[in-house]
Amino acid sequence: MPTLRHFTLTLLLGVLGMLPISSQANDATWHALQEGGLVILMRHSLAPGIGDPPGFERGHCETQRNLSAQGRVQAEATGRAFRERNIPIASVYSSRWCRSLDTAELMALGIVEPAPWLDSFFRGRGDQASITQTAQQQIAAWQGPGNLLLITHQVNITALVGSGVGSGEMIVVNPAGGRLQVVGRLNVSGN
Repeated sequence: MPTLRHFTLTLLLGVLGMLPISSQANDATWHALQEGGLVILMRHSLAPGIGDPPGFERGHCETQRNLSAQGRVQAEATGRAFRERNIPIASVYSSRWCRSLDTAELMALGIVEPAPWLDSFFRGRGDQASITQTAQQQIAAWQGPGNLLLITHQVNITALVGSGVGSGEMIVVNPAGGRLQVVGRLNVSGN
């Protein structure tokens, strides 16, 4: 039987991307989410490409990089995984980019509230310091019950926790004490 120290080291190395996270670590993260009071930082589902095309306009999806068919399936599967595990989601906030909003809607875990403090600041699209600070304040204020689901972009998550994520991947944090303590990582399409 692995010791708590071994489990903690395995989880830490997995979070740092040095080892794949074991199913035991995934189970522990899902169990923690069932208890509530956590924040889920999720990168939007698969939207092939980098950044947005020239002529990008927020609010006009046809000008943006959008979810692929695989990304739509990924978002639906992630929502289904949350429902199958009875994960309580109290609030859902999303970046105002269409790929994030579509991910949130397809997950079908609650009413989606667009939030400018989750908007991408990739390639100077927004003020990184201001967006990150507001997101930190919103996360620190979260107390539950249930969990807070935030759907955003890779650059935003990296700024918050210092670690990147793949499309549709999630980092679960505990906001207690004003610091973001990483609980675990989840990637439904990879599990």
